[in-house]
Formats: sequence, C-alpha cells, structure tokens
Amino acid sequence: MPVTVAGSSIFRLLNDFQRGFPLVDRPFAALAAACGLREDEVLDALHAWRASGVISRVGAVFAPRRIGASALAALAAPAERLEEIAARVSAVAEVNHNYQREHAYNLWFVVTAASSGRLQDIVAGIERDTRCGVIVLPLEEEFHIDLGFDLTGGGAARGGSRDAVILAQPIATEACALPGLERELMRALQDGLPLESRPFDALGRRAGISEAMVIELLERWLAEGIVKRFGIVVRHHELGFHANAMCVWDVPDEGVSRVGRLLAAEQAVTLCYRRRRVLPGWPYNLFCMIHGRSREAVHAARADIAARLGLDRWAHDVLFSCRRFKQQGACYLTDASR
Repeated sequence: MPVTVAGSSIFRLLNDFQRGFPLVDRPFAALAAACGLREDEVLDALHAWRASGVISRVGAVFAPRRIGASALAALAAPAERLEEIAARVSAVAEVNHNYQREHAYNLWFVVTAASSGRLQDIVAGIERDTRCGVIVLPLEEEFHIDLGFDLTGGGAARGGSRDAVILAQPIATEACALPGLERELMRALQDGLPLESRPFDALGRRAGISEAMVIELLERWLAEGIVKRFGIVVRHHELGFHANAMCVWDVPDEGVSRVGRLLAAEQAVTLCYRRRRVLPGWPYNLFCMIHGRSREAVHAARADIAARLGLDRWAHDVLFSCRRFKQQGACYLTDASR
C-alpha cells in the first residue's frame, strides 16, 4: 500500500503512530479503529512497509545511554578501501547505523552496547582490523532526539506547540542496570514488535513473562524515559527524503546549551544534540540533522536557520550523507554481551 495521499487512513497510520502506540492486548485493532481501517488492513500495510524498507520496525527507541553505552563514531577510510572497511563495521551486531559522509572522516557509525567496556572492545576491534583510527563522540546533552519524523513536511514529528520551550536533557554518567527479566524483554524487543494480533503476548512468550507484565514494563520504561518513544520507525530515504546533512558547529561551552535549545526548536531540524569534541581533528560540539527531498532544500533550510540564529559566527561544517551501509534498530544485547 503506497503512501501517496496526506490525510488518507493509511497515511495517518504511518505518520501519526510513530509515537503514542497503544499499549493494549490488541494494539493493531486499536490502530485500525483510530484510522478507520480493519485490523487485517493495518497488519497487511505494516508487513508490506517492512518488506519494502519503508519502515524499520514497530517498537521501542531506547534513550541514549540510559541502557548500556552508546556513541557516534567516525573514521577516515582510504577511498579504495571504503567498502571493505564499511563491511567490517557493519558486521558488528551492535552497530545500528553506518553511513558514508562527505568529509575527511568519511565513515560514520553508531555503536550501542551492553556496557562501556563492550563498546571500547568494539572500537578497538574495528581499529585493529581496519588499521584506521576511530574518533568516539559520546552524547553529552540532548536537545531533540528521535521523537519521530513528520511526513507532511519532513521535520521532526513533535507534539504540542512549536513555540514550546525545549529543555536540554543532561546525560546520566551511569546507565541504569536492568534486572535479568527486563533484559530478556529488551532482548526479545530489539528486532521489533511481532506483526500479529497479540504482539505483546508473543513478546512475553519469548521473554518468559506474561502479556500483562510486558505491557506494564513498557509503560514504566516510557514513564521513566528509558524508552524515548514506542511506535512505527520509518526510513526517511524510502519515503522520498533523499538528502540529509549532519550540520556541526564549534560553540563555546558556556553557550552551547542555550544555542542548542534554539536550534532544536527549528521545524527543519530532526535531531539536535551536544557531543564531545575530539581534538585536534574534530573541534565541533553542537550537531543537528536536517532531512529534505533534495540537497538544495537541505542547504536552503540550513542557511536560513544559521542566518537567523547567527550560528556561522563559529567554526562549522556540513556533512551530507552519500551512502547508507546499514540502518537498523539499536542492538544492545548480543551473545557477546551475555
């Protein structure tokens, strides 16, 4: 079922339920009722979207560093070895995003792992096997992270007024430790919700707990901020947003939180956060992502934002994505992390 007409029932399903997914025993029936569809139509659409790559999964987006450890990382791959090195990076189960970008650091990837020790081991293994140094950029402050993607305009899908104050969220230095039973549920959920009538019952059978307990734990994870959102996770490229750029600035530390909040409030900004600098090669500490249907549209949006906020008084760069080697949900728990 192609997504072509804004306002249609099928479009509403894809656009409106990237967050606020119903945590009830038959959630797809609840989605069907909200969109004026039948349960089987909802399940058929989700199966088709997953098969075609329009969606990654239906499930949880875990908050960075609330569970285990995560970081953005990059390396400078020689052009003649880029595909070989990208394949080595993508082979790591805990690498969930891996992109070529236009920069001397041309391969960018996200690592999520059960512990900081496991993350360090992954990076060390990549450095050993590729003979390329890796810069690791942990998240230090989040301004807007993965609350969905508005398909009507290509901006971040956010609830409430665009004029609402965005509060910076400092990142905890220590991740919370989940009990064994909750870890089993997280492990079962990593690949997404089963696309069947009673998915939480199926998850419970995998994790060895009841359907009611699955729903209760998910509600608590959302309330405590362990899960950032629960819903349909879309892939922007397959939906026509073919251009994306990581825009970075070197903002003085004393002002980065204020500037980050202003930047995060911009409609065109889909992600915004502060990361650690790695000197001398990477001086930037403020990051945002802008997605658009064309490179020109992204350039125009970035130029407008930078002019109005006065961002380019500081050193800056724009890294367009060239190629996607891997994109999937975070995989914190693997056999190596047991």
